[in-house]
Amino acid sequence: MKSLAELAAIREKMQSKVNIRENGATMKVVVGMATCGISAGARPVLNAFVEGVANAGLTGKVSVSQTGCIGICQYEPVVEVFSGEEKVTYVNMTTEKVAKVIEDHIKNGKVVTEYTIGAATK
Repeated sequence: MKSLAELAAIREKMQSKVNIRENGATMKVVVGMATCGISAGARPVLNAFVEGVANAGLTGKVSVSQTGCIGICQYEPVVEVFSGEEKVTYVNMTTEKVAKVIEDHIKNGKVVTEYTIGAATK
């Protein structure tokens, strides 16, 4: 870092990411970030959701946050998408799958069933 202006720019960039995670949105994405989730790759999945929501211009509609253990460690990384009273649980998530969930489910309301807990347990 070479200047106070550079530090301010970094702060502003990171603040926008925090705002995505804390806004009063109507749709919520929650990534399981307990030890099992982190070791299975949940951190890059969380980052992909934060960046994907911002890039799609959905910051007012969708919040992205993390939680502890969701309770289904064998399916980590686990992501829950809440829309009103409805909850969809996505399992074995990867950064590659995030883009499809954002496009199909979050933007267009179509659940990506092949990534859900129901498909994984069959």
